[in-house]
Amino acid sequence: MNLFSKDAIIFNLKNTLRSDYAVSLQHAKNYEIYNALVKVIMRLIAPYWESDVEGRFGRNAYYLSSEYLMGRLLSNNLINLGIEKEVMESLEEIGLDYNELEKIEADAGLGSGGLGRLAACFLDSAATQHYPLHGYGIRYEYGIFKQEFKDNQQIEKADNWLRYGEPWSIRRESEKKIISFSDQMVFAVPYDLPIVGYESKVINTLRLWRSEPIEEFNFALFNDQDYDMALQEKNRAEDISRVLYPNDTRREGKILRLKQQYFFTSASIQDLVQKHLGKHESLENFHEYNALQLNDTHPAVAVAELLRIFSDDYGMDMSLALNIAQKTFNYTNHTILSEALEKWEEGLYQQILPRIHQILLWVDDKRREELFAKHSPAELVAKTSIFSGGMIHMANLAVFGSTKVNGVAELHSSILRKDVLNDWYNLCPEKFTNVTNGITQRRWLLLSNPELSNLLSRTLRSSEWIKDLSLLRSLGGIEYDPSFLQEFKTIKRIKKNQLAAEIYEKEGILIDPNSLFDIQIKRLHEYKRQLLSAFHILDLYRGLKEGRFTDFTPRTFIFGAKSAPGYRRAKGIISYILQLAEKINKDPQMDGLLKVVFVTNYNVSYAQKLFPAADISEQISTAGKEASGTGNMKFMLNGAITLGTMDGATVEIVEEAGIDNNIIFGLSAEEIKNMKDYNPRYYYETTPGLKGIVDSLIDGTFEDKDGVFREIYDSLLHQNGWEHPDQYFVLADYDSYRQAQNRAGELYKDEDLFARMCIRNMNSAGKFSSDRSVEDYVRNIWHIEKID
Repeated sequence: MNLFSKDAIIFNLKNTLRSDYAVSLQHAKNYEIYNALVKVIMRLIAPYWESDVEGRFGRNAYYLSSEYLMGRLLSNNLINLGIEKEVMESLEEIGLDYNELEKIEADAGLGSGGLGRLAACFLDSAATQHYPLHGYGIRYEYGIFKQEFKDNQQIEKADNWLRYGEPWSIRRESEKKIISFSDQMVFAVPYDLPIVGYESKVINTLRLWRSEPIEEFNFALFNDQDYDMALQEKNRAEDISRVLYPNDTRREGKILRLKQQYFFTSASIQDLVQKHLGKHESLENFHEYNALQLNDTHPAVAVAELLRIFSDDYGMDMSLALNIAQKTFNYTNHTILSEALEKWEEGLYQQILPRIHQILLWVDDKRREELFAKHSPAELVAKTSIFSGGMIHMANLAVFGSTKVNGVAELHSSILRKDVLNDWYNLCPEKFTNVTNGITQRRWLLLSNPELSNLLSRTLRSSEWIKDLSLLRSLGGIEYDPSFLQEFKTIKRIKKNQLAAEIYEKEGILIDPNSLFDIQIKRLHEYKRQLLSAFHILDLYRGLKEGRFTDFTPRTFIFGAKSAPGYRRAKGIISYILQLAEKINKDPQMDGLLKVVFVTNYNVSYAQKLFPAADISEQISTAGKEASGTGNMKFMLNGAITLGTMDGATVEIVEEAGIDNNIIFGLSAEEIKNMKDYNPRYYYETTPGLKGIVDSLIDGTFEDKDGVFREIYDSLLHQNGWEHPDQYFVLADYDSYRQAQNRAGELYKDEDLFARMCIRNMNSAGKFSSDRSVEDYVRNIWHIEKID
């Protein structure tokens, strides 16, 4: 019997239900059927996925990341395996609705945004292209959080994504590691997830670690009726992998975050050392077979941990261990914001990781010694110190401990060289390179937008674009084909209708698919400037109420974002937008003209509905602050026009698609850098209408429940210690942004012109495939070979 035939799938599904749940198909719950179906698929892929797959090849690459936003796996894996049609027909034959089963799968929030989604894309691309790239991270029990809104405020709830189990993962009990802190020891237990490539027999592995106690239950304390203390060690251990980015506004939270970082890096390095010694007699060739990528500074402590294991556990000379580490690690920087370049209080390391603290002191001494031996300027040697001002600078550790350091967009990498990491660049320019981020077209077009995918395959007379996105470039000029243009517009309308239905079901808000869909979906942060968009929406609302607009383009503004639980201003901006939306959506005068939606609990599954439906992609971060962005690429690929600043990868989007096919506004990064004595009050007082908009924060237009609106207002206009007023230039860019929005409205009135601009963006998206990004890493950083 063909393992992938309908008969085989149905037979195995029924048998799995009986053996695992003691239930017949007729009486099984949907989650039982879903889990059984996944187990059937896991058995089908087992011959291609072995836990020791790394052992059969030469050099492997490993991605160390605190975040992985994988999204739902069922449809993605079925498409990649080429059996989606067979599975759907099998389920239909026995009276089951595939779409209902798919909804059972949790969208695990094991990331907060682009960092985790990028990691997922890279894993997909590497497996598709037959490269041995594997991931290491944390199996957070509750992920980031489930977002709810109450009284126009963000409320964080536990995201119990493991409620029905997680059938894609295999627990490897025999491969658990012991992690030691000064005040506790825990087990790191690995759960392996298969990474299935498209039309590829290569299945790589994402290994996620769960923290568990050495002693799960203290029977003596329980017998003494001290029930809470009997479970104290279990709870303390499990807290380490409980949630992503625990609130660290207090010392306890900082300690937990530090433990998280050391926990998964220590487990991962131990794992790799054990695997290496299972194949080789010595650790001295470790770097020849292992390339480790630090995805931002969260796993940077891995450099010191490798030294500890090599030296303390295996007796290697520390200098030799450092030399091997520097040939093993590479570092991807994802941020320009100084506050996001991680720094840890030295006292925390002394308290929780005293041996690692000692090693870091030695590493810093070695850094000084090496740099002075090269006759480096004393000033630069001091500026690149790992220890400074009572803090441990993780970016300096990552740079010194790595062979290559890369930014994630051309502009970002330039800023790293010229500004953020300029001291390091002056010392060792050979370390620095760029790898522009990318997205996988398998999830973000083939899966998310099957209608558009079908049109592309028919037009190209090939589906090869699924593995080579650069082929879209051959569609240049197709926007003038009347048939293609009409079908593209029809598909866009279909996707907008689908999103409207989804929003009505989830948010209870009716939106008009005929209106211009202006979408801004990304992590909530002041530099991403969701507030700028909100100010403009209030301006539009007041203009409509006052009758200032005679030929207004109806608009639907859609936001999706989560704020970190301890980020007060970001949560305040969410509240401001929610109150603004409530005011507009309840006003009958706005019917058919203006709607605002802030989608609840924005995640990958919601994103797969949002990106294909967008007309306008809002990428309005302060120029020079966004490292790259990947949402901008997903919008582009699905045929949306970017309205944004020349920031991050938007610069390259404009280069590829042309500035005439996008709407660019605002100050450039260079203009901001050269601006002296910026005075936001000048713009506040002289930009028509802006004062009244900004004053809405404090004049009673909206309810300021805890004073956060006043704090935001003050941050825009008043000096606050070291923080300059309006440090993200919201007021300086406001008028330019308003003009850009006016242009978007005018362009949308000519639907053929607008659609042609959208098509040109889509056709120019080939550069932004994560397949290309992975090839760049392979060629310039990892130096790994394809698996035959």
